[in-house]
Amino acid sequence: MKNRSVVFLAGLALVVVGSAYLLPHLAAAPRQTSPLIAPQATPRLVAKQFKFTEGPAVDKAGNVFFTDQPNNKIWKYGTDGKLSVFLEPAGRANGLYFDKQGNLLACADENNQLWSINPQGQATVLLQDVHGHRLNGPNDLWISPQSEGIYFTDPYYQRTYWARTTPDAGLGGQNVYYLAKGQRQPVVVDDQLQKPNGIIGTPDGKQLYVADIDANKTYRYQIGPDGKLTNRQLFVEQGSDGMTIDNQGNIYLTGKGVTVYSPAGQQLTHIPIPAEWTGNVCFGGPDRRTLFITASEAVYTLAMRVQGVQ
Repeated sequence: MKNRSVVFLAGLALVVVGSAYLLPHLAAAPRQTSPLIAPQATPRLVAKQFKFTEGPAVDKAGNVFFTDQPNNKIWKYGTDGKLSVFLEPAGRANGLYFDKQGNLLACADENNQLWSINPQGQATVLLQDVHGHRLNGPNDLWISPQSEGIYFTDPYYQRTYWARTTPDAGLGGQNVYYLAKGQRQPVVVDDQLQKPNGIIGTPDGKQLYVADIDANKTYRYQIGPDGKLTNRQLFVEQGSDGMTIDNQGNIYLTGKGVTVYSPAGQQLTHIPIPAEWTGNVCFGGPDRRTLFITASEAVYTLAMRVQGVQ
């Protein structure tokens, strides 16, 4: 027993000495962090006073505008960190996007329209219907920086404030549309999706991403010189509500938190958000390095290493 005790104590001494050597080195090992997210950054709650937030869009100064659709308001989150109501009532606006002239375009689905809202908050109806047929409910949009044409999705989500209970059969389904600059009527650029929702394009105007939320897929298209879409390819087996893109070409999809994919469709990271549903996302702030996240009753920000594009 004595010899066994000596052996045990000797072994214990080696463990203690080894631990004393290893622990400082383990403590000094760098934390595994995403190359996309700023060091030590976590989602920061800005406010939780809404019913359902959606449609964030950034202006040239870096201010973010977003909607609280059930409460029929468009809010502004300034670069000074202050919240204010920009427009009320707001046509039950959902997706938003700024054009080059500083007007805020809105998917105003109270009456199934596209609006252009000037900086003073005055709205003009850009699109009322398609060849006499009422749109399902424009949901999200993106403006090509080259052609300044508008791509928008038109899924059907039954609203409590509508008198109708079915879509207009004359539309032929739930489509993706393109409204060329200066034109009064859009053209269908994809009529093969179950329920198109989130949409974003690349800053060179050559590619478009569209999420089919019911099919749980996101597709990538090539944009032709006439605005038509070609070469539809499956990007990832995940749908999305809203989406955005960064300066590395990574695509940010929403739903259960935010999931980021490389241009090749490889998942880079997942950002958990403490909310039942994450509706949409965009980059804001003067340097476009703040990820602004609309998540059900709340909005969050997250400091990033990468920048947003427009």
